[in-house]
This record gives sequence, structure tokens and C-alpha cells, in this order.
Amino acid sequence: MPKRSKSSQRWLDRQRKDYFARSAREKGHGSRAHYKLEELDRRFRLLRGNMVVLELGAAPGGWTLYLEQKVAKVIAVDPLPVAAGAGTVVLEGRLGEAQLDKELVQLLKGLAADARKRPLDLVLSDMAPNISGIRTADQARSMELVEMTTEMAFEWLKPGATMLVKVFQGEGVDAWLAGVRKSFAKVSLVKPRASRSESREVYAVATGFRP
Repeated sequence: MPKRSKSSQRWLDRQRKDYFARSAREKGHGSRAHYKLEELDRRFRLLRGNMVVLELGAAPGGWTLYLEQKVAKVIAVDPLPVAAGAGTVVLEGRLGEAQLDKELVQLLKGLAADARKRPLDLVLSDMAPNISGIRTADQARSMELVEMTTEMAFEWLKPGATMLVKVFQGEGVDAWLAGVRKSFAKVSLVKPRASRSESREVYAVATGFRP
């Protein structure tokens, strides 16, 4: 067996000690991300049985598996494999890629009753950039993903609907929040207990969309 790098070994050691990662493995939740969404759902009452949900950054499927138990339809997007049930539509690719965007738009148009209606009750994003270690570059890429999510939400969310998106605290977040608050009744920043304490990630929960 090849010898593991020091960074890989540190990651494995952290996973073994991590309560949420260990619990997710033991209970078959897919990933520790399950507990983040579970907490946010409980706090904000995000999910209802008749909802159509777009999930961006779905792999490996921790959120997807939770959503499938709670809502009517899930559209999961990620370039990596997603653990999903037969009723979930999985689109393989990255948001912003021409082919993926084309497939997604065609699907959303098909779900709308007519050209004037919007099909989505909730847009979720757990997307994160590939970390380079250069903080300014990583933050810029993170905000690019946040902006793409926001554009999708603004175009396809129903009036009164919700957006949940992961953001990394840093440059660009305050300006983005100011813009989002113009189109939603309430916007909250939350750090779930399952988020690692050393991580800059928080989740923006925007409710009451006003197209």
C-alpha cells in the first residue's frame, strides 16, 4: 500500500476524531453536511413536502439524501458522483459550464407551468472552490460561486421562496449581502454546529424572495 502523505494522514486523523463525521458514517447519512442542513432546516423550517429544490454542489450526497426524505423533487448538480435516489434528477457538471447550464435551464423551463412562472421553492448551494492556499484568490473564487448561485435563485425562485448558500467570510461578503437584502424579506448568517470551528464557512439563509 502506498505511504500516505502527512496532509492525508492529518485529514484521516481529524475525521476519526470528528463527532459529526463519525456519526454520519455510522448512521449512513453520506457526510457530515447532513447535520448542517438538518440544523438549518429545524431552525428556519426550510423544507415542506410539496417543494421543488435545486441543490448545487451536491456531492457526495449528504444533503441530497436528507432532502429526498422531506420534499417532492430534488435537482442535484455536481461534477462529482452524487448518492441519490431514483426520483432525484442528477446533472453532472459545474454551474457556469455551457452544457450544464443549458441542461439545467431546459429542465427548469420544463418544470414551469408556463413561461411566466418560476418552478423553484428553494435554491441550496454547498459549493466551495478548490483551495489553492492563496487566500485572496480562494475568496474571489468562492464569491464567484456565491454570485452564480444568486443569479440562479433570482431567475428561478418563486415569490416568497428561499435561498440557502455557503459563503466564506471575507472580502466581498458584505457587498453581496447588501444586494441580497434588497430582494429578500430577511437574510441571516448562521454557522451550524457541524461546521468546523476553524473554518470561515457560514450559511446565508435568505427568506421571502421578492422577484
